[in-house]
Amino acid sequence: MRTIHADVAVIGAGTAGLAAYRAAKAEGARTLLIEGGLHGTTCARVGCMPSKLLIAAADAAHAVMHAAAFGVHAREACIDGHEVMARVKHERDRFVSFVIDSVEAIADDDRLSGHARFIDDGRLRIGDDMRVHAASVVIATGSAPVIPDVLLGLGDRLVVNDDVFSWNTLPKSVAVVGAGVIGLELGQALARLGVKVSVLGSHGRVGPLTDPAIIAEAKNRLATEFHLEPQGSVVSAIRIGSGVLLRYRRTDGSLHEGCYEYVLAACGRQPNVTRIGLKNTSIETDARGVPHFDAQTLQAGALPVFMAGDVNGKLQILHEAADEGRVAGRNAARLAKNGEATSLVRRAPLAVVFTDPQMALVGQRFGDLPGGSFVVGEVSFVDQGRSRVMLNNRGRLRVYAERGSGRFLGAEMMAPAAEHLGHLLAWSLQMNLTIDAMLAMPFYHPVVEEGVRTALRDAAKNLGRTD
Repeated sequence: MRTIHADVAVIGAGTAGLAAYRAAKAEGARTLLIEGGLHGTTCARVGCMPSKLLIAAADAAHAVMHAAAFGVHAREACIDGHEVMARVKHERDRFVSFVIDSVEAIADDDRLSGHARFIDDGRLRIGDDMRVHAASVVIATGSAPVIPDVLLGLGDRLVVNDDVFSWNTLPKSVAVVGAGVIGLELGQALARLGVKVSVLGSHGRVGPLTDPAIIAEAKNRLATEFHLEPQGSVVSAIRIGSGVLLRYRRTDGSLHEGCYEYVLAACGRQPNVTRIGLKNTSIETDARGVPHFDAQTLQAGALPVFMAGDVNGKLQILHEAADEGRVAGRNAARLAKNGEATSLVRRAPLAVVFTDPQMALVGQRFGDLPGGSFVVGEVSFVDQGRSRVMLNNRGRLRVYAERGSGRFLGAEMMAPAAEHLGHLLAWSLQMNLTIDAMLAMPFYHPVVEEGVRTALRDAAKNLGRTD
């Protein structure tokens, strides 16, 4: 059996793993990058990019169907499912190829193919014929979709988001189990492309939202486009012929029953830790089997093991994974050489959901703020100038400011161009600005950002500002 010695071994060549590898190499460490599956990162292959390609097609169809309101009369939209999915896969493969090119640029001696499993605290087995002795290890194995037990047994009628982007054409109907980010994005996109869609949630929330006013806005808007049941439980899912009979119980005890061509499990993602042999180590884990680790250094206990990216279950967002990978790789290399660890500095919290209208959360969420410590400023986009010009005048934004100081704390929204509004607010938060300082910034006319100014003015009024 071949044995390789290294300063740092990185398990997983996704966003976090690649960042960890580069950071460790920059520290001068002998570093190995180990991947047991397909290269290409979750984002490029089955996440961010292919989902946005499907959403782009859906938005194009939606624009054609609603052009008459502008006095522009197009033919009835004809959606070719084969062509839609062909573009999604073609462009997806292009994005994946960029990542693969960057991996293949890494020296052959630094890359190993095969599933890695711990033999003990410092040794890994790769496949059947290779061992790695590493002074430090970075675990960056990512995450996988959660599939509820009630959906097991549906065979090829059960899909996760990874499978959607392998379809050759669009199905006639889909039941989406889960009203989180993935369920809402794919559910609305499929509905706009002519698929009969039901999105069935469990806890009453919509995506990551916590503000009751924004949740209500989102429920009302999304329910105009597809069947949405945010709270209840799937009672049964039975394979019938080439489809599925699904029963869903609402909180009032009533049943929704429907037949669907596919059931899409969109119930969140869980860390990939079951196949890496953690039981062979002295690493302490939580109930999910995820190692306990220091949130600042990302080190698991006192062992030379570091957790980076989706696998640690903290923030499953690309830029967070990249930041964690850099810190984990740097600290793994320094520990291998008896150096001093650095701490992870988080950026301002920012999350975006690419529905239409889009959702965004910045900073502290409404549900996390202590009562009485903050004021709210809000705006409805129904009469917001630029939004109304574009006939995209739907949604609401709520900003939160610290009572007394006026410091900006966070925001939740379902609004036009929320991806852009969210970035402006996140930058303001990271600069520790007050509401007054934000209002002193320029706002051009007419732009959607003027809605932010309206919400900030409302917050200033509720803070008792007289200007």
